[in-house]
Amino acid sequence: MRAIWKGAVSFGLVNVPVRLYSATENHDVQFRQVHREDGGRIKYKRTCSIDGEEVSYDDIAKGYETEDGDMVVLTDEDFADLPSRTSKEIGVTKFVPADQIDPMWLDKSYYLEPDKAATKPYVLLRDALESEKRMAICTVSIRTRMTMAVLRVRDGVIVMQTMLWPDEVRAADFATVTDDQHATEQEMAMAKMLIDQLAGDYDPDDYEDDYAIAVKELVRAKVEGGEVRVSAAEPEESGEVVDLLAALARSVEKAKAARGEAPEPAPAKAPAEKKKATKTAAAEETAAAKKTAAGKAPARKTAAKKAAPKKAS
Repeated sequence: MRAIWKGAVSFGLVNVPVRLYSATENHDVQFRQVHREDGGRIKYKRTCSIDGEEVSYDDIAKGYETEDGDMVVLTDEDFADLPSRTSKEIGVTKFVPADQIDPMWLDKSYYLEPDKAATKPYVLLRDALESEKRMAICTVSIRTRMTMAVLRVRDGVIVMQTMLWPDEVRAADFATVTDDQHATEQEMAMAKMLIDQLAGDYDPDDYEDDYAIAVKELVRAKVEGGEVRVSAAEPEESGEVVDLLAALARSVEKAKAARGEAPEPAPAKAPAEKKKATKTAAAEETAAAKKTAAGKAPARKTAAKKAAPKKAS
């Protein structure tokens, strides 16, 4: 890995020189727009929407569009007067309980590596955060812009995660979901049963990006000149779930089958249901008997007709 930032973590009178590394990377499949006939890449010209002329990089500036649709052009001189900091310091301002930081507020993740001479204060900060179950709220300047961040411990290493500003997190306001809506006791019991069946520990190796793997295999096959066979996946059940309890019950049985457990016997029917089922069964038996008798009657007549000529001779 290559360090993208070098500075120091300061908390109180303690100063820890560190280097910053990106903790994540994007492996999403990237495509380019090409000409279907010859595979040539599609290029776009930078043109002005007013005069239609092509614009060079030297003549391109940043523009801010107002709510009225007006465009305000900002120059390099304008940005030079804005409050920006290039400090190489991660300043800890507060230590807060770890459970107070909603993951929704967190953005990008970075690993902090200490200088060799700063290993001891680095370990001190790491152990203090772990033992107190706290995160450190700090400010840091990355690419000239000041932002908030938190320091936490992961696998024995201090991780810095930048945070979103309060106005960047939206509030969920849905008319169809209200606080006075709650599940019934039966639904909760079935849901808990389903959760118990699917309970387990999270292992990242259990999951993989099957789409990216399939795309790479497709590209490899095309490079080698082979044929690509796509197996049709079994369609999933779709449609609106009318009975929530029935859906939960099916989910529980499906989870048990996946684990190799025997399905539970069907629950006993209520007296009314038993009576109704008995009447239905009796009616079905009567109808079947009538149908059988009706089917046998023509056979007797046919047999009698066949026996008549024999008697005459």
